[in-house]
Amino acid sequence: MLDCKKALEETGGDMEKAVDFLRKKGLAAAAKKAGRAATEGLVAAVIAADGKSGALVEVNSETDFVAKNDKFQAFVADVANQVLVAAPADIDALFGQDSVKEPGKTVQITLNEAIAVIGENLQIRRFARFASEGLTGSYIHAGGKIGVLVELAGSGDLAPLAKDIAMHIAAAAPQAVRREDIAADILEREKEIYRAKARETGKPENIIEKIIEGQVNKFYAEVCLLEQSFVKDPDKTIQQILKAAGADVTVTRFARFVLGEGLEKKESDFAAEVAAAAGN
Repeated sequence: MLDCKKALEETGGDMEKAVDFLRKKGLAAAAKKAGRAATEGLVAAVIAADGKSGALVEVNSETDFVAKNDKFQAFVADVANQVLVAAPADIDALFGQDSVKEPGKTVQITLNEAIAVIGENLQIRRFARFASEGLTGSYIHAGGKIGVLVELAGSGDLAPLAKDIAMHIAAAAPQAVRREDIAADILEREKEIYRAKARETGKPENIIEKIIEGQVNKFYAEVCLLEQSFVKDPDKTIQQILKAAGADVTVTRFARFVLGEGLEKKESDFAAEVAAAAGN
C-alpha cells in the first residue's frame, strides 16, 4: 500500500501513470535481485489433453519457503504451459515469446513482475518439450524436487505404463535409453577404470579383456533404461516390461530434472541479512 501511495504521489494522482510507475519499479527490483543465488524452487510438468505432447520445466527461487508459495507455484505452472503451447526453441526464445496467459507481455516481463511481487530472485533455468505421434507421460517426485518427462512409441493404452516408466526413471536415474546412446568417451573412461583394476590382479591380458567385457555389461545394466531392473518388479527389466505391453512398445526419449542439480548452493546467515536490511 505504501508503494501504491508513493506511485500516486510521484505521478500526480494519475492512475495509469501510477501503474506504469509500479511496473517500472518492479523491473528495477528484479534487476537488483538478479545477482542473488536461486537454487531452490520447483520442477513441474504438464501434459497435453491428447497425451501426445508434454513439457517439463525447472524454475528456481532463493528459498524453499517461496517454493511453497501459491503465487510462485502458479507462475511455474504458467511457465510449463507456455513451453507446452508455444514450443520455444530454447530459453532465450522463451523469454522473448508473447505470454500465452498475458498476451501483450513477453515471458521476460512476466518473470520480472513475478520477482517484484514475490520478492526473491527467480530464474527459469531449463525446460524439455516432447511432441510426437506416440504418448508422453510425466512424474513429479517429492513435491517438485525431481521431475521426469518420458515419450513412448507404440499402440494401445500406454498412459499407465508411461507413468510407471517415468516413476522408474525418477528413482533409477538412467543416463540413456539404450547402450547405443552412451557417449563413446564415457564408455572408454569406464573401460580404462576396469582395465586398471583388472591388471592389479596380475591376470593375463586375454582374461582381463573378458573381465572388462563383463564389467561393461554390468555398467550398461546400471545406466541404460531398457536394461535396468524395474523398480516396481526387480525381477524384470524395463525392456521386458515394455515387451509385455506390446511388441511395438518402446521408450524413445526421456528428460530427468533434479532441482538445483549442478548449481552451487550459497550458505547465508539469514539473521545477518535481516539485520543488514533493517539498517538500510
